[in-house]
Amino acid sequence: MIPIEGLPILTAAQMRAAEEAAIAAGASVSTLMARAGEGVAAAVHRLAAGGEVLVLCGPGDNGGDGYIAAAALRRAGHPVRVAALGEPRGDAAVAARNGWTGGVERLSADLAPAPVLVDALFGTGLSRPLDAAVQEALGALAAQARLSIAVDLPSGLDTDSGEPVGEGVPAFDLTLALGALKPAHVLQPGAALCGKVRVIDIGLAQEEVGQVRAMDRPLLKRPQPSSHKYSRGMVAVVSGPMHGASELAARAAYRAGAGYVLLLTGGLPQPPHAIVRKPWRDQALADHRIGAMVIGPGLGRDDRARAKLAAALGSDRALVIDGDALHLLEPDRLRERAAATVLTPHAGEFKALFGDGEGSKIARAQAAAARSGAAVVFKGADTVIARPDGQASVALNASPWLSVAGTGDVLAGTIGTMLAQGPHDPLAAASAGVWLHGEAARLLGGCFLADDLAEALPQALARAR
Repeated sequence: MIPIEGLPILTAAQMRAAEEAAIAAGASVSTLMARAGEGVAAAVHRLAAGGEVLVLCGPGDNGGDGYIAAAALRRAGHPVRVAALGEPRGDAAVAARNGWTGGVERLSADLAPAPVLVDALFGTGLSRPLDAAVQEALGALAAQARLSIAVDLPSGLDTDSGEPVGEGVPAFDLTLALGALKPAHVLQPGAALCGKVRVIDIGLAQEEVGQVRAMDRPLLKRPQPSSHKYSRGMVAVVSGPMHGASELAARAAYRAGAGYVLLLTGGLPQPPHAIVRKPWRDQALADHRIGAMVIGPGLGRDDRARAKLAAALGSDRALVIDGDALHLLEPDRLRERAAATVLTPHAGEFKALFGDGEGSKIARAQAAAARSGAAVVFKGADTVIARPDGQASVALNASPWLSVAGTGDVLAGTIGTMLAQGPHDPLAAASAGVWLHGEAARLLGGCFLADDLAEALPQALARAR
């Protein structure tokens, strides 16, 4: 089992292409199925702690994986039963069924449960809802198992969107992704239904296929003996009437490692006094030492705010655009900027900027980045970061405690520091900021303020590479 951080994420079509490439290179469907089934069996044997395993097999290749896993478990001396929807289809699945020498029960509502459930009914490519009786039986068996494991995907999930196909998809403790991660493993609500996700290597070449990866622990620039406050990154935060939001962004920028933070505000000085506060003037943005600017937190939406945003957009500084500034923005005009630009919309702001869009959250973020020419951080429990060329990363396991006012301001400041420190492309900088933000939340546990989140950033920094 392979941890998923940093791994490619393949759509259903890309997965088929990877399998076809492996077959063209000399593998067979049966070979790939054998690798999958044996890998599943090894994982189940390790985790089942001797408990009886019930493997549910569907009629396709996912069911074939299940039959091979069951046979391997039996050879290892593990107690195992098999229940099926019907006879397998396809030569490889039929051969896998013939390799199972035990009995096959019928999947039904009155099927006896087992301590360990393995769902190998339907995997990648499901396009229609499960039969109601199958949904009921699967849900009941999963609820009664002490450990529930899905093979490739929980049956009933759409591979590319992570949305249930129909109703009643049960939540699993563990999902064993075959060959590669799929969007459903990282996008909500699928990610929550998959539980912990690990990958079973079946020998597919993925590097040429996928542009999207699961977010990994970032490699950050550390201060050197020759470092000074400007080489560590100077971040300018443009404020407005709601000073608290810009204060949070400025604090986060410092706590994320910036060497100098300039807050352009009309507010009164207050702790921390290390933040340099100056009144807003257009010429303040001309300081060549500014590595990145953050605009939007607490900016307001009046004519003065529009003028500040126009000045920021007209500068040659890297720019993080958040909050109020997103409501004043014409995204199609961003392509005129030569400097790096990062947009950080939540779902409502994204819709206002780019409309509903089509496809998964990943596809919509990619389309928005291509349209605007900026990196887009599509925030949420499954934050997606995309840049205009289609490269993207997806954050893992965001804390639900982040759903509190001010955490977006902290994220904007954190990304501002990552941009200012360079050399970073916007995708790398934004991904590093999102990772630090999420790690700080994880370290805090629960029920925190955005102020606490900013203060926890140094601990998160210590856990980066």
